[in-house]
Amino acid sequence: MNQNFLWIEQLKFNEKGLIPAIAQDYQDGTILMMAWMNRESIYSTLKTNEAHYWSRSRNELWHKGGSSGHIQKIKEILYDCDGDTIVLKIEQVGDIACHTGVRSCFFNSVPIKTFVLI
Repeated sequence: MNQNFLWIEQLKFNEKGLIPAIAQDYQDGTILMMAWMNRESIYSTLKTNEAHYWSRSRNELWHKGGSSGHIQKIKEILYDCDGDTIVLKIEQVGDIACHTGVRSCFFNSVPIKTFVLI
């Protein structure tokens, strides 16, 4: 196996062979989206330096921005201490990551109430 791919063996994929991947803007740290990756999508990402994910709804490899032009250029890949989540630090071309047409998928705010314990 290529030395550049050995780190993939450290990852813990779920029972469907998937691992969550968080896309984060490499410049300002904004979390843009979360998607799933499998080994094939990771290899495609590494080969092209553009994000590829696994579409669970279509059950196929998905090149992010392949049809819209809003590709994600890879700047860095990290994985967490447990090896069960990936972070892709990316340059979001066109500044739109969400399928709704906005920059980030995370725009639904939940009000946080401070509770006083008596």
